[in-house]
Amino acid sequence: MMQKTILYESGHEGVRSKRKLRLGHALFTALFFLSIQISSAYDTVSPVEGRSESVTQTRVIKGTIKDEKGEVLPFVNVVVLGSTRGVQSNFDGEYQIKANEGDILEFSYIGMKSKRVTVASSDVIDVVMAEDAEALDEVVLVSFGKQKKTSVVASIATVKPAELKIPSSNLTTALAGKVSGMIAYQRTGEPGQDNAQFFIRGVTSFGYGNSPLILIDGVELTTNDLARLQPDDIESFSIMKDATATSLYGARGANGVIYVTTKEGTEGPPSISARFELSSSGATKDVDFADPITYMKLHNEAVRTRDPLGILPYSLEKIDQTIAGNNPLLYPTTDWQKELFKESTLNKRFNFSINGGGKVARYYVSVAASKDNGVLNVPSISNFSNNIDYKKFQLRSNTNINLTETTTLKLNFIGNYDDYSGPIDSGQELYRKVMRSNPVYFRPYYEKDETNSYINHVLFGNYGDGNYINPYADMVKGYRESGSSKIISQIELEQDFSFVTEGLVGKVVVNANRESGNAINRSYRPYYYQPVLNRETNVVSLKPLNEESGTEYLDYNEAGKFVTSSTYLEASLRYNKELGEDFDLSGMMVYTMNNRTVSNAGNLQASLPYRNMGLAGRYTLGYGDKYFGEFNFGYNGSERFAKNERWGFFPSAGLGWVISNEDFFENIKPVVSNLKLKGTYGLVGNDNIGGSGDRFFYLSQVNLTSGRGYVTGTDFDYGKSGVSIQRYANENITWELAKKLNIGVELGLFEKWSLEADYFTEKRSNILANRIILAHMGLESGVRANIGEAKSKGIDGTLTYSTDLGNGAWLQARGNFTYATNEITKMEEPDYSATPWKSWVGLPIGQVRGYIAERLFVDQAEVNNSPVQTFGEYGGGDIKYKDVNGDGRISQLDQVPIGNPTTPEIVYGFGVSGGVKDFDLSFFFQGLANESFWINPYDTAPFIDTQFGAEGNNQLLQVWADSHWSETNRDIYAKWPRLSATPNNNNNQTSTYFMQDGSFLRLKSVELGYNLPQKLMNKFRMEKVRIYVTGNNLFSISQFKLWDPEMAGNGLGYPTQRVFNAGIQISL
Repeated sequence: MMQKTILYESGHEGVRSKRKLRLGHALFTALFFLSIQISSAYDTVSPVEGRSESVTQTRVIKGTIKDEKGEVLPFVNVVVLGSTRGVQSNFDGEYQIKANEGDILEFSYIGMKSKRVTVASSDVIDVVMAEDAEALDEVVLVSFGKQKKTSVVASIATVKPAELKIPSSNLTTALAGKVSGMIAYQRTGEPGQDNAQFFIRGVTSFGYGNSPLILIDGVELTTNDLARLQPDDIESFSIMKDATATSLYGARGANGVIYVTTKEGTEGPPSISARFELSSSGATKDVDFADPITYMKLHNEAVRTRDPLGILPYSLEKIDQTIAGNNPLLYPTTDWQKELFKESTLNKRFNFSINGGGKVARYYVSVAASKDNGVLNVPSISNFSNNIDYKKFQLRSNTNINLTETTTLKLNFIGNYDDYSGPIDSGQELYRKVMRSNPVYFRPYYEKDETNSYINHVLFGNYGDGNYINPYADMVKGYRESGSSKIISQIELEQDFSFVTEGLVGKVVVNANRESGNAINRSYRPYYYQPVLNRETNVVSLKPLNEESGTEYLDYNEAGKFVTSSTYLEASLRYNKELGEDFDLSGMMVYTMNNRTVSNAGNLQASLPYRNMGLAGRYTLGYGDKYFGEFNFGYNGSERFAKNERWGFFPSAGLGWVISNEDFFENIKPVVSNLKLKGTYGLVGNDNIGGSGDRFFYLSQVNLTSGRGYVTGTDFDYGKSGVSIQRYANENITWELAKKLNIGVELGLFEKWSLEADYFTEKRSNILANRIILAHMGLESGVRANIGEAKSKGIDGTLTYSTDLGNGAWLQARGNFTYATNEITKMEEPDYSATPWKSWVGLPIGQVRGYIAERLFVDQAEVNNSPVQTFGEYGGGDIKYKDVNGDGRISQLDQVPIGNPTTPEIVYGFGVSGGVKDFDLSFFFQGLANESFWINPYDTAPFIDTQFGAEGNNQLLQVWADSHWSETNRDIYAKWPRLSATPNNNNNQTSTYFMQDGSFLRLKSVELGYNLPQKLMNKFRMEKVRIYVTGNNLFSISQFKLWDPEMAGNGLGYPTQRVFNAGIQISL
């Protein structure tokens, strides 16, 4: 078959030719990939300047194209049917094209009905195009397809891609509060480690798998793949929450589904969009430490308050000399935070896309790159950079080809490439090491003195035997490099079988992806020095502490390699039929198969391919756009279970009633523009149970080379390994089941307000849990069975408002709310009738147990007259716990459920956007509630040594310095107990004393934008140029003040980031 090329001619204004020249200069690497695809396209649209047809052109036809409201339509495609001539209307809706009398002109535009006009005697043909109501009908992504929003009975929440645009290269950090039904929060801001944690409608299983299924263009991918997605590339973003929305995915959909589709090419000449952002980020809040003088004084107090004869760590001379600022070599004061961390860093992001095509081939190609830096303060003395440098690059190509009038081919290619360079220790660990470092023993490093002038290495500070933590040395002693790449290729072939029966369509999808990565460490062993004063000469010199163990060369260590591969096959057949004027019938059957392999798996079972397959179906019936019914099922097989339990059948059904489409509702529509009720109920299965190593429950795991051997022989020189059982075979372990109920309402008021709300319940059964095993049974390993049960319930909803204020002004508002609570209803446990507070039944999943802290002991006399606390030494000023069972002893029997769950039960967000002419302003608040977390009393205990493998002294938090029990201030409600220079196990117990309310409200983002005037854009033949500034994580309102409350118990780690951003977006 011969290829055709439609030639877009230059108009009298040179619209197309000038635009093409600009585009040609703007394209770079992406055009290489694009040219390969366009070169083979049949009937592709490609502009050629200065070229004419061989067909005789009698005259020029011109005119203006408008819609039914009289608004001009730019970029309408105008083609002479049967020829290769085509043009596109300009910004004023004007066009001109050469044609002969009798030729047929076809006008096409997205969202409009195509129109054909025969050229007659007139040289002017003005065209009015009508809206295509069916094309403009709002469409919602559903399992394995799309449906009109009015016919959807499932609970599916959507969010506009524009609302996910925040100054971050990690998409998951934008989810919290943006979409109803999703519980999301972020615990760290370290580049490359800053994925948010998220659940759909909370957690309903105390088993292994609670994460939702993530589908990108219909294929299961990972959280990292979701994090890499560019908002500019997203066409739609939905979460599927109830049984009818997820049961078709069977085992994969029990915890909800995140469904994302990426953009595809549109018919027309190439359209270019580019966005560049430069941002400055820094900690939302740093932990405040006490000054060095206070540190030394209270460290001395910590020793003497516990042992009046104890040796003081700091002499009065050292304290006085430090106060006076004398000889900073001998009396150092080190602010480790300032030495290691900067206040801010710069990050960059870039995205470029081009899309277009013709009747046969359409393409969408994008290139995205980002560079995120850490806040580590790399010194000039280091000859390599230790700061975090995380680069991401993504190439995406989506191509759609009409092979015939009934056959379409879609080719998707995605390449993700990540490169990381940073400290040997993670940024998280360096922050934690700062907390464990003594601020008055030594400086980070010393300048070379006369004795050490010949030394080529850095003289790092240390103390004593040189075994103290020097976080500065740990930061600059080396660096870690890692890289990963993931290639995703997908092909879809869709065939319209209308020649067999009208409405029958088949599709086959094949996806293959491979990810690989490696990491290496390069480092040296630092040389440590300590200042020493010569009393005779009064000269301070630097004494080496580890001459034998330090090195001046870099060691090399490979930190690991991996390769994972997966393939996915999907084959579907769907049928849509209108029965008369009122009935709409549809049906679909889908077969899926997944296969995944992991290299360097570590053991035989993990090295075997991971596989699952399933058959699913959906059947819908609608009547008069008023009544809708739907039945779905999933029939899935799992490798984890024995043959008799391997397959599961998971059905669901739903009903919907659009009351506002009833005849009796016609008079109410000006007020209540939309009213819809819907309800669904169904069963969903989950095979992601047990641990990550639990694959084949029906097989036992026996270790033939365990340490349980014996030694014999006359000299006891002969040994033989023993055998141990790690797991007993159990052919009865089966699917975890979820019964889901959803009742929803959709309400529209005055054509401005829109509300979508759902009430949901879920009952989980067959949760894998441990059986109670008695010692006399003689079993070596634990036994598990499907004996657990749990339930959850809640509400979620979205409220939106939109209005046109006139004179170029507009206003939009949006709010989301999610409340999800859960409860364990069945678990095998001992008889707790005498101590009911010990039972887990009736408690939320993940409930923390601990002691009720009444207050601090006033003095030793009160200690002597109180129940005995069995955790070690304690006295006046230490935490006093409540004797719950009244037995006169504080022990594990007195532990009770305390606080809210550590996963928030409430997440919400609300924001307002508005604009006047070319200016726009938006802000968004995000918050969460019903969450508790605990300050770790061991990690934050001042002065004690918590560094494994080295020596250290914890920093003193300013809040503990300001409020602690002492002999001179016996505050029994102080924020910290009596000081101690060694760990105090009594005060380290999990209790209400260090329990914190994790609720907060945050100004998540503010954005101010300006669009350059359209007249200026028309002059330069540009579609849009927008300049904007953004602030992210600007402030929080919370009762908790020590660190960012969203970090919860991870407050001593790498802080979440406050970002100030400037960007420009250009569309051609």
